Amino acid sequence: MKQIKSHIKGLLMLCTLSFVLSVQSQDLQSLIDEALTNNPEIQKFDFQYQIASEKVNEANSLPNTEFNAGVMAIAPEMDMPMERFRASVMQMLPWFGTITARESYASSMADAQYIEVTIAKRKLALSVAQFYYLLYEIRAKQVVLDENIALLETYERLALTSLEVGKASAVDVLRLQIRQNELKQEIDVLIQQNKGIQAAMNSLMNRQYDKDVSVVSALEIPENDNFFSYDALSVNPELLKYDKLYESVEQSELLNQKESSPMVGFGLEYINQENSPMITSSYKDMIMPMVSLSIPIFTKKYKSQTRQNELRKQEIRSEKDERLNMLTSELSKAISERNQSRIMFNTQEKNLKQAEDAEAILIKNYETGTINFRDVLDIQELQLKFQMGQIETLKLYYVQQSLINYLIQ
Repeated sequence: MKQIKSHIKGLLMLCTLSFVLSVQSQDLQSLIDEALTNNPEIQKFDFQYQIASEKVNEANSLPNTEFNAGVMAIAPEMDMPMERFRASVMQMLPWFGTITARESYASSMADAQYIEVTIAKRKLALSVAQFYYLLYEIRAKQVVLDENIALLETYERLALTSLEVGKASAVDVLRLQIRQNELKQEIDVLIQQNKGIQAAMNSLMNRQYDKDVSVVSALEIPENDNFFSYDALSVNPELLKYDKLYESVEQSELLNQKESSPMVGFGLEYINQENSPMITSSYKDMIMPMVSLSIPIFTKKYKSQTRQNELRKQEIRSEKDERLNMLTSELSKAISERNQSRIMFNTQEKNLKQAEDAEAILIKNYETGTINFRDVLDIQELQLKFQMGQIETLKLYYVQQSLINYLIQ
């Protein structure tokens, strides 16, 4: 019996979470693209990035311009000329390079937020791929179970024929029927599992929970696995994020140094005076240019900020080292489980071939009238076990391969 082989034809090539499937059904890459377009969480991260980018424009601004005006409400009786009102305008200017430092800091924060968007998209693609392979496993098992039920029905007819001529017992027939009932139960369970996984996958794509998701009908383990170097982990966005955060702290310190510098203000004051015999000049009003200097005498705040930035950089380095260790462990585990799945698949393929040979011997014995239906059931259960095992190891192989791609590509 070679039922399983008819369900594992074709080759699925993985490339940085871009899965190209040459099948008539909707391929995995299109599902990933749809999820990236419609997923609310990705949209949330995109909006956060846009907000962070807009803060660059916010940083490129001057302090508020100050306007002052005063009117003499009650004029005292004096021989000297009195002012009627005065108005002034003052603009404070940050020290040279402060605005540029603010822009650089805001830009570095936007870069860090962009990395968060990238991470979220890669994790979403990984989740879609994993659900995809779970659906493949469920549906491939359904096909195998249907084929085994059909096989048992054939054996049941043989048993009924043998029963009529006294070469089998009613117990043999009942055993075959009970086994069929068990397999039908497994199919019903798989149908419910399919509904749950399909609903979860649809939620990632932000569409109706019960919309049908098509998956590839055949997978095959490639002859050779790609070689992966642990050095490739350095390009993982989860690690690049810490580089961007470190850069943002450095920019924060540069901004802190600039803000600890003085601020210079330039302004103009106008004073309007009433007419008086004491004023002989034709210019009775006064215009007075002004210069202001704001000096941060108490610098404890800036020194504390410098110390905080230094501690923050050390914290980021530690977090990056910790995350690198975790990713290295995850990659090692994924490679190990992928390799284990190949070993298990090859062993199950050998066992399945031997079970098929045993079945052929039993069928040949039927021709001579010596078939043992208990042995037939035992062989059928072994075949089903190996077929199911191959499907599970195929799913495991591609789930781990997609995780490896997430980690290093």
